[in-house]
Amino acid sequence: MKKGFLALWAILIFISCGNNNPEKGKILIVVSNTEDMGDPEKHFAGNNLWEVAPPYHIFVSHGYEVDFVSPTGGKVPFSMDPMGISSYTIKYENFNGKVENSLTPDQVNHTKYKAVFIGGGYGPLFDVAKNEAILPLIAKIYENGGVVGGCGHGPGAFANVKLSNGEYLVKDVKLTGFPNSTEVTKSWAAEGTLLPIMLEDQLRQNGALFQTKNDLADKHDVVIDQRIVTTMFLPSSTLVAKEMIGEIEKN
Repeated sequence: MKKGFLALWAILIFISCGNNNPEKGKILIVVSNTEDMGDPEKHFAGNNLWEVAPPYHIFVSHGYEVDFVSPTGGKVPFSMDPMGISSYTIKYENFNGKVENSLTPDQVNHTKYKAVFIGGGYGPLFDVAKNEAILPLIAKIYENGGVVGGCGHGPGAFANVKLSNGEYLVKDVKLTGFPNSTEVTKSWAAEGTLLPIMLEDQLRQNGALFQTKNDLADKHDVVIDQRIVTTMFLPSSTLVAKEMIGEIEKN
């Protein structure tokens, strides 16, 4: 049984990997430095490992170099113990080496990146969503032909990105993210009352065509529109990464 599992694991790793070609280019992952939500009970904000490490694995295993950027740089907080593909990428693909030395926005040359991804965890809603250095980076990567992707609460972090024409990046774009209907049922952020923004509300306010569970055939579907790739929940984070690669290589 154990040998069969290991064989299946090896096959899955092989299938998920493309040619390791360092000339393919670079992808930027945006992460948060915020650890708690500022309440007396210290509800954890941070970054969700399962929404960052698996996409990182998909990117690097397809030959892309990945950098991390955060508002203040350096080591960033993560929730969830590593397991599965997260454990693999930490052990074999230098995930910790990269993310524990995240870049500051001024160290990022936007012309070097073909895509930018933001995973979930509540942290990005606190310090990325309003960061005056990171939001323009996302806009510049997109306007340079790049792809933008997000999972869970990640799309809320780029809701306020404005393009050079003054319009919001998300205006008239079909996308999704962690919906209000689920947020208000969870205690993680006290039913959303600790959050600086409600993700769905902010995206709708800035013109996004937000897709709810009622709009999608399956709540884990990936939504792709105008080089923006999103999903509601963490189990689809790897699918977002794969679809982002498809969009990159299509262009």
